[in-house]
Amino acid sequence: MSETNIHSAAIVEAGAELGTGVTVGPFAVIGPKVRLGDGVTVKSHAVITGVTEIGADSVIFPFASVGEVPQDKKFGGEETRLVIGARNRIREGVTLNTGTAGGGGVTRIGDDGLFMAGAHVAHDCQVGDRVILVNNAGLAGHCVAEDDVIVGAYSATHQFVRLGRGAIIGAVTFVTRDVIPYGLVQGPRGELDGLNLVGLKRRGVSRDDITALRAAYQALAQGEGAFQDRARRLGEETASDYVRTITDFVCGDSDRSFLTPG
Repeated sequence: MSETNIHSAAIVEAGAELGTGVTVGPFAVIGPKVRLGDGVTVKSHAVITGVTEIGADSVIFPFASVGEVPQDKKFGGEETRLVIGARNRIREGVTLNTGTAGGGGVTRIGDDGLFMAGAHVAHDCQVGDRVILVNNAGLAGHCVAEDDVIVGAYSATHQFVRLGRGAIIGAVTFVTRDVIPYGLVQGPRGELDGLNLVGLKRRGVSRDDITALRAAYQALAQGEGAFQDRARRLGEETASDYVRTITDFVCGDSDRSFLTPG
């Protein structure tokens, strides 16, 4: 389909930019500073507003609210943005907010994400590719969710927390500290309980790399010195790119402490 298809009951305000093949359903609202890429589908009753860009072939389901102002008392009405990549699925009742001046001004979401019903991404979050937020999961302001992160249903991630690449958060879990790449977190108060081995195997990670990751996890749990010191030594010694992903993450900048192996 090469032409746009806008239902007669939809509202597309002057100034909105729609790519080729865009479909807008009845009672949907598209604001004047919205840009929709080619092939985007906006279903009935969805609202897309603010300075918002949505990449090609994404689908926004009914009653999603995309690009509204932040839920932050410090927000003073400044013009900030929400940038969403391609092929995302934004399900019913999802809320995705723009950034704030104090947090860089941009909430950013990568490609191929799945945001299930009721999920929330707050202001200034930086979300990678292939991220899944299960029903009613929420990321508070300034969070980072790297590529391939999965956050279980009804889980909440505290502001400024980083979720490392490939980490998985169990259902009904409150995460208040950074989670290492490929980590497995579960329990009401969010305890690091091993590695996301199922996810690693599903992505075709080799047995040698998984073995190296297991050994690295034990070294981080039982080695000498502070957690960051163990990670730094491990990064200098390892030959595994997967292990180095963990050590670089731990040694990087953060506004919070880490969940550490028990």
